[in-house]
Amino acid sequence: MRYVLAMSIAFVLAMPAHAQVPAEREAVLKAMDIFFATMTARDVEGARNILVPQGRFHRVQIAKGKETVGSISNEEYLAQLHASKQTYRERIWNPEVRVHGPIATLWAPYDFWVDGKFSHCGVDAFEFVKTDEGWKVAGGTYTIEFTCEPSPLGPLKPQM
Repeated sequence: MRYVLAMSIAFVLAMPAHAQVPAEREAVLKAMDIFFATMTARDVEGARNILVPQGRFHRVQIAKGKETVGSISNEEYLAQLHASKQTYRERIWNPEVRVHGPIATLWAPYDFWVDGKFSHCGVDAFEFVKTDEGWKVAGGTYTIEFTCEPSPLGPLKPQM
């Protein structure tokens, strides 16, 4: 019996950290889904609730062989979301999530749609922190690319 217990503990300790926390991985993915849903709905208060106020996003636009870097604070993002009249949809696939205690990262390819029309693609690298309310988006870095492989998700389908 002690041997089985010792082997079980050794097995758990030998597992990679990200394999030990599937519930946390799912919670990070849920936070990402909430963030994207607030963007699509232009839900400023919902976005404010899922974002860390002091966070920041950095973007690298890749077009015509040139890279342009820019950034925006989470508060600036909220102001732009409030002013927007367009409908945005962002979809990710094959996300790589790493969790270590109260921090996490999510890396995934994405496509981006404006008013139902394809706009661009790229790679998202988001950071998360775990708060008393759950996982929140601290910010991230993403590329904006216009030469894109077709998404494995297929064409955009209307939301219900």
